[in-house]
Amino acid sequence: MDDKSSFKAFLETHESQLRSSGVPQLFWQALFEKLSDGTFDGNLVFQLVRIEYEAGERHARESEPNWKLIVSAKDGISVQDPNNIYLIDHAWMYRDTRDARQALIESPGLLDRMCSLMGIEGAKTKEERMESVMSEMWRYNQSFSMDYVENGNVGKKILMWYVMDEVGSAINHSDRPSFRTVPFLHAPEGITYTLLFPTRDVTVGSEVTRDFVEGQTSDPETRRALLLPWVYSSFQEKSFEQAEPDADYFLAGRINESLPETIDMIKPDTRKVLKVFSQYGNVNDYLTDPAFEITDNEEEADVLWLVSHYKAYKELSVSRPHVFVNQFPHENVLTVKALLSIVCRRKATKLHVDSDTLETRPTWLPTTYNLSTELAQFVAYFTQRANKGLDNHWICKPWNLARGMDTHITSNLHHILRLPCTGPKIAQKYVARPVLYSRPGVGRVKFDVRYVLLLKSVKPLRAYAYGNFFLRFANLPFALSNLDTYEQHFTVMNYIEENPLYHVKCADFLVEWENQYPDYPWRTRIEPKILSVFRQVFEAAVAQPPPKGIAESPQSRAVYAADLMLEWRDSEIQPELLEVNFTPDCQRACEYYPDFYNDIFRCLFLDIDNPRVFHALHSVED
Repeated sequence: MDDKSSFKAFLETHESQLRSSGVPQLFWQALFEKLSDGTFDGNLVFQLVRIEYEAGERHARESEPNWKLIVSAKDGISVQDPNNIYLIDHAWMYRDTRDARQALIESPGLLDRMCSLMGIEGAKTKEERMESVMSEMWRYNQSFSMDYVENGNVGKKILMWYVMDEVGSAINHSDRPSFRTVPFLHAPEGITYTLLFPTRDVTVGSEVTRDFVEGQTSDPETRRALLLPWVYSSFQEKSFEQAEPDADYFLAGRINESLPETIDMIKPDTRKVLKVFSQYGNVNDYLTDPAFEITDNEEEADVLWLVSHYKAYKELSVSRPHVFVNQFPHENVLTVKALLSIVCRRKATKLHVDSDTLETRPTWLPTTYNLSTELAQFVAYFTQRANKGLDNHWICKPWNLARGMDTHITSNLHHILRLPCTGPKIAQKYVARPVLYSRPGVGRVKFDVRYVLLLKSVKPLRAYAYGNFFLRFANLPFALSNLDTYEQHFTVMNYIEENPLYHVKCADFLVEWENQYPDYPWRTRIEPKILSVFRQVFEAAVAQPPPKGIAESPQSRAVYAADLMLEWRDSEIQPELLEVNFTPDCQRACEYYPDFYNDIFRCLFLDIDNPRVFHALHSVED
């Protein structure tokens, strides 16, 4: 293949990537040639310079650079020269902090290189050096995502973190940068590089700079917060108070959904068998009550049980007014983590934050900040807690993912500040004093409790909690350390093959609970608090009209899963609501209790709300 044909093939594979990254077309040919030849020619035009500091000169150690990169080419760098695009190699790449730590353990050479690159000096043990790298690396980490291919099919994107080599890591920040860097996946090699190219003419001796938070925000306060790992700034006087946003916030990024036209409650026709069309296999397998019949014909169904998001409520109310669907319009106020915290704060007293303890209300909601819209307030709150010597461990998680994916536990502010670049996240105060469960042969471990919740109507509020709850346990004893050890801090083991799931049914747990915590009987002292939390959550979720609240929909019925942990508050046990899940996985519920879906469907569609099976979350007289 000649050079012209090769370049054409290169563009067929990479042009969309180059355009989306904003690489000027002027540089494409030279990039192709340098990739083909493996040319790393940055040493011809750049020079690394070590920055020397006088003792005590640095204002804040972590915000000052160790190296800088300057232009050494005697004629400088011209933005119009098509050859002025350069390849930067990656010194370290990993998927998450667990992989990062393992790589440092297994590769002493990598640890030495990172210590040199990050300016970590002094006579320290290997463990101390490793902890310094794990803390300092968030000032150097970059990220990109790549498609995950399994059995020939492209699956979900995988997030990768990487540290550029010594040349790339020596490029410092500027609000008026002279260069840009972008990650680039070279498909033939399957290798990712960073591309470096100028944005303006640069003279010899000038420093190579880039914008470390390019394109992440237009808000000055948020930008100031994002730059904290590299540019010192005080948030001492910044308010950390949170206000409920307007209706547009609740609609942002969502596909519009219509509201039903009818408002009268629909009663199922109990004289006939209700046909159920289900996208969820467990319903098809476990719904055995003769009052229902599974059908694969969606058009003839009386009940639509979907796992995909439903939007056409108005159309359903007009064309099929007697068909039920297992979702409510605007139920995302419960199932999206960033919205759930806003909704729950409606149950707070007028004094949302105690100025002395910095505890937030309601007491059953861990302090939660949206890192996309409340980052500056979060930094101010984090700073105030640090000044008071309060625990500052946080769990940061995507607001639209579950199962622990892309979730981080840390007390490192710089770590937290780097996470928004990989997608929208919330920062939620980590439960630092969890109530623990003694596992035979393991020790005292974290656990969480899952309740299945039913919503039958909004006006009036009709909601229930399934009586049998579900437990999930960590596999290692708890300690407020080793924050990247999954089996010590996380309880979601169902989806990770190498992490065994510890099975305990509700009844067995209750017996063991009474043995371990005889002064805190579950049914009379703990569960009433939990049920009160659920009731308050539903009350808050329906208190305002859509899109700020769940809309009434006579044809809607829904099932959610609410996850909680228990925390010690002095000598009391306080439930802490973690999240509410959309269309939850109920595999274990079906295996433990084969009548699970029979009971659910009877309650939702036949008005049989057996009190031996369900706790009502509304007043009987409502």
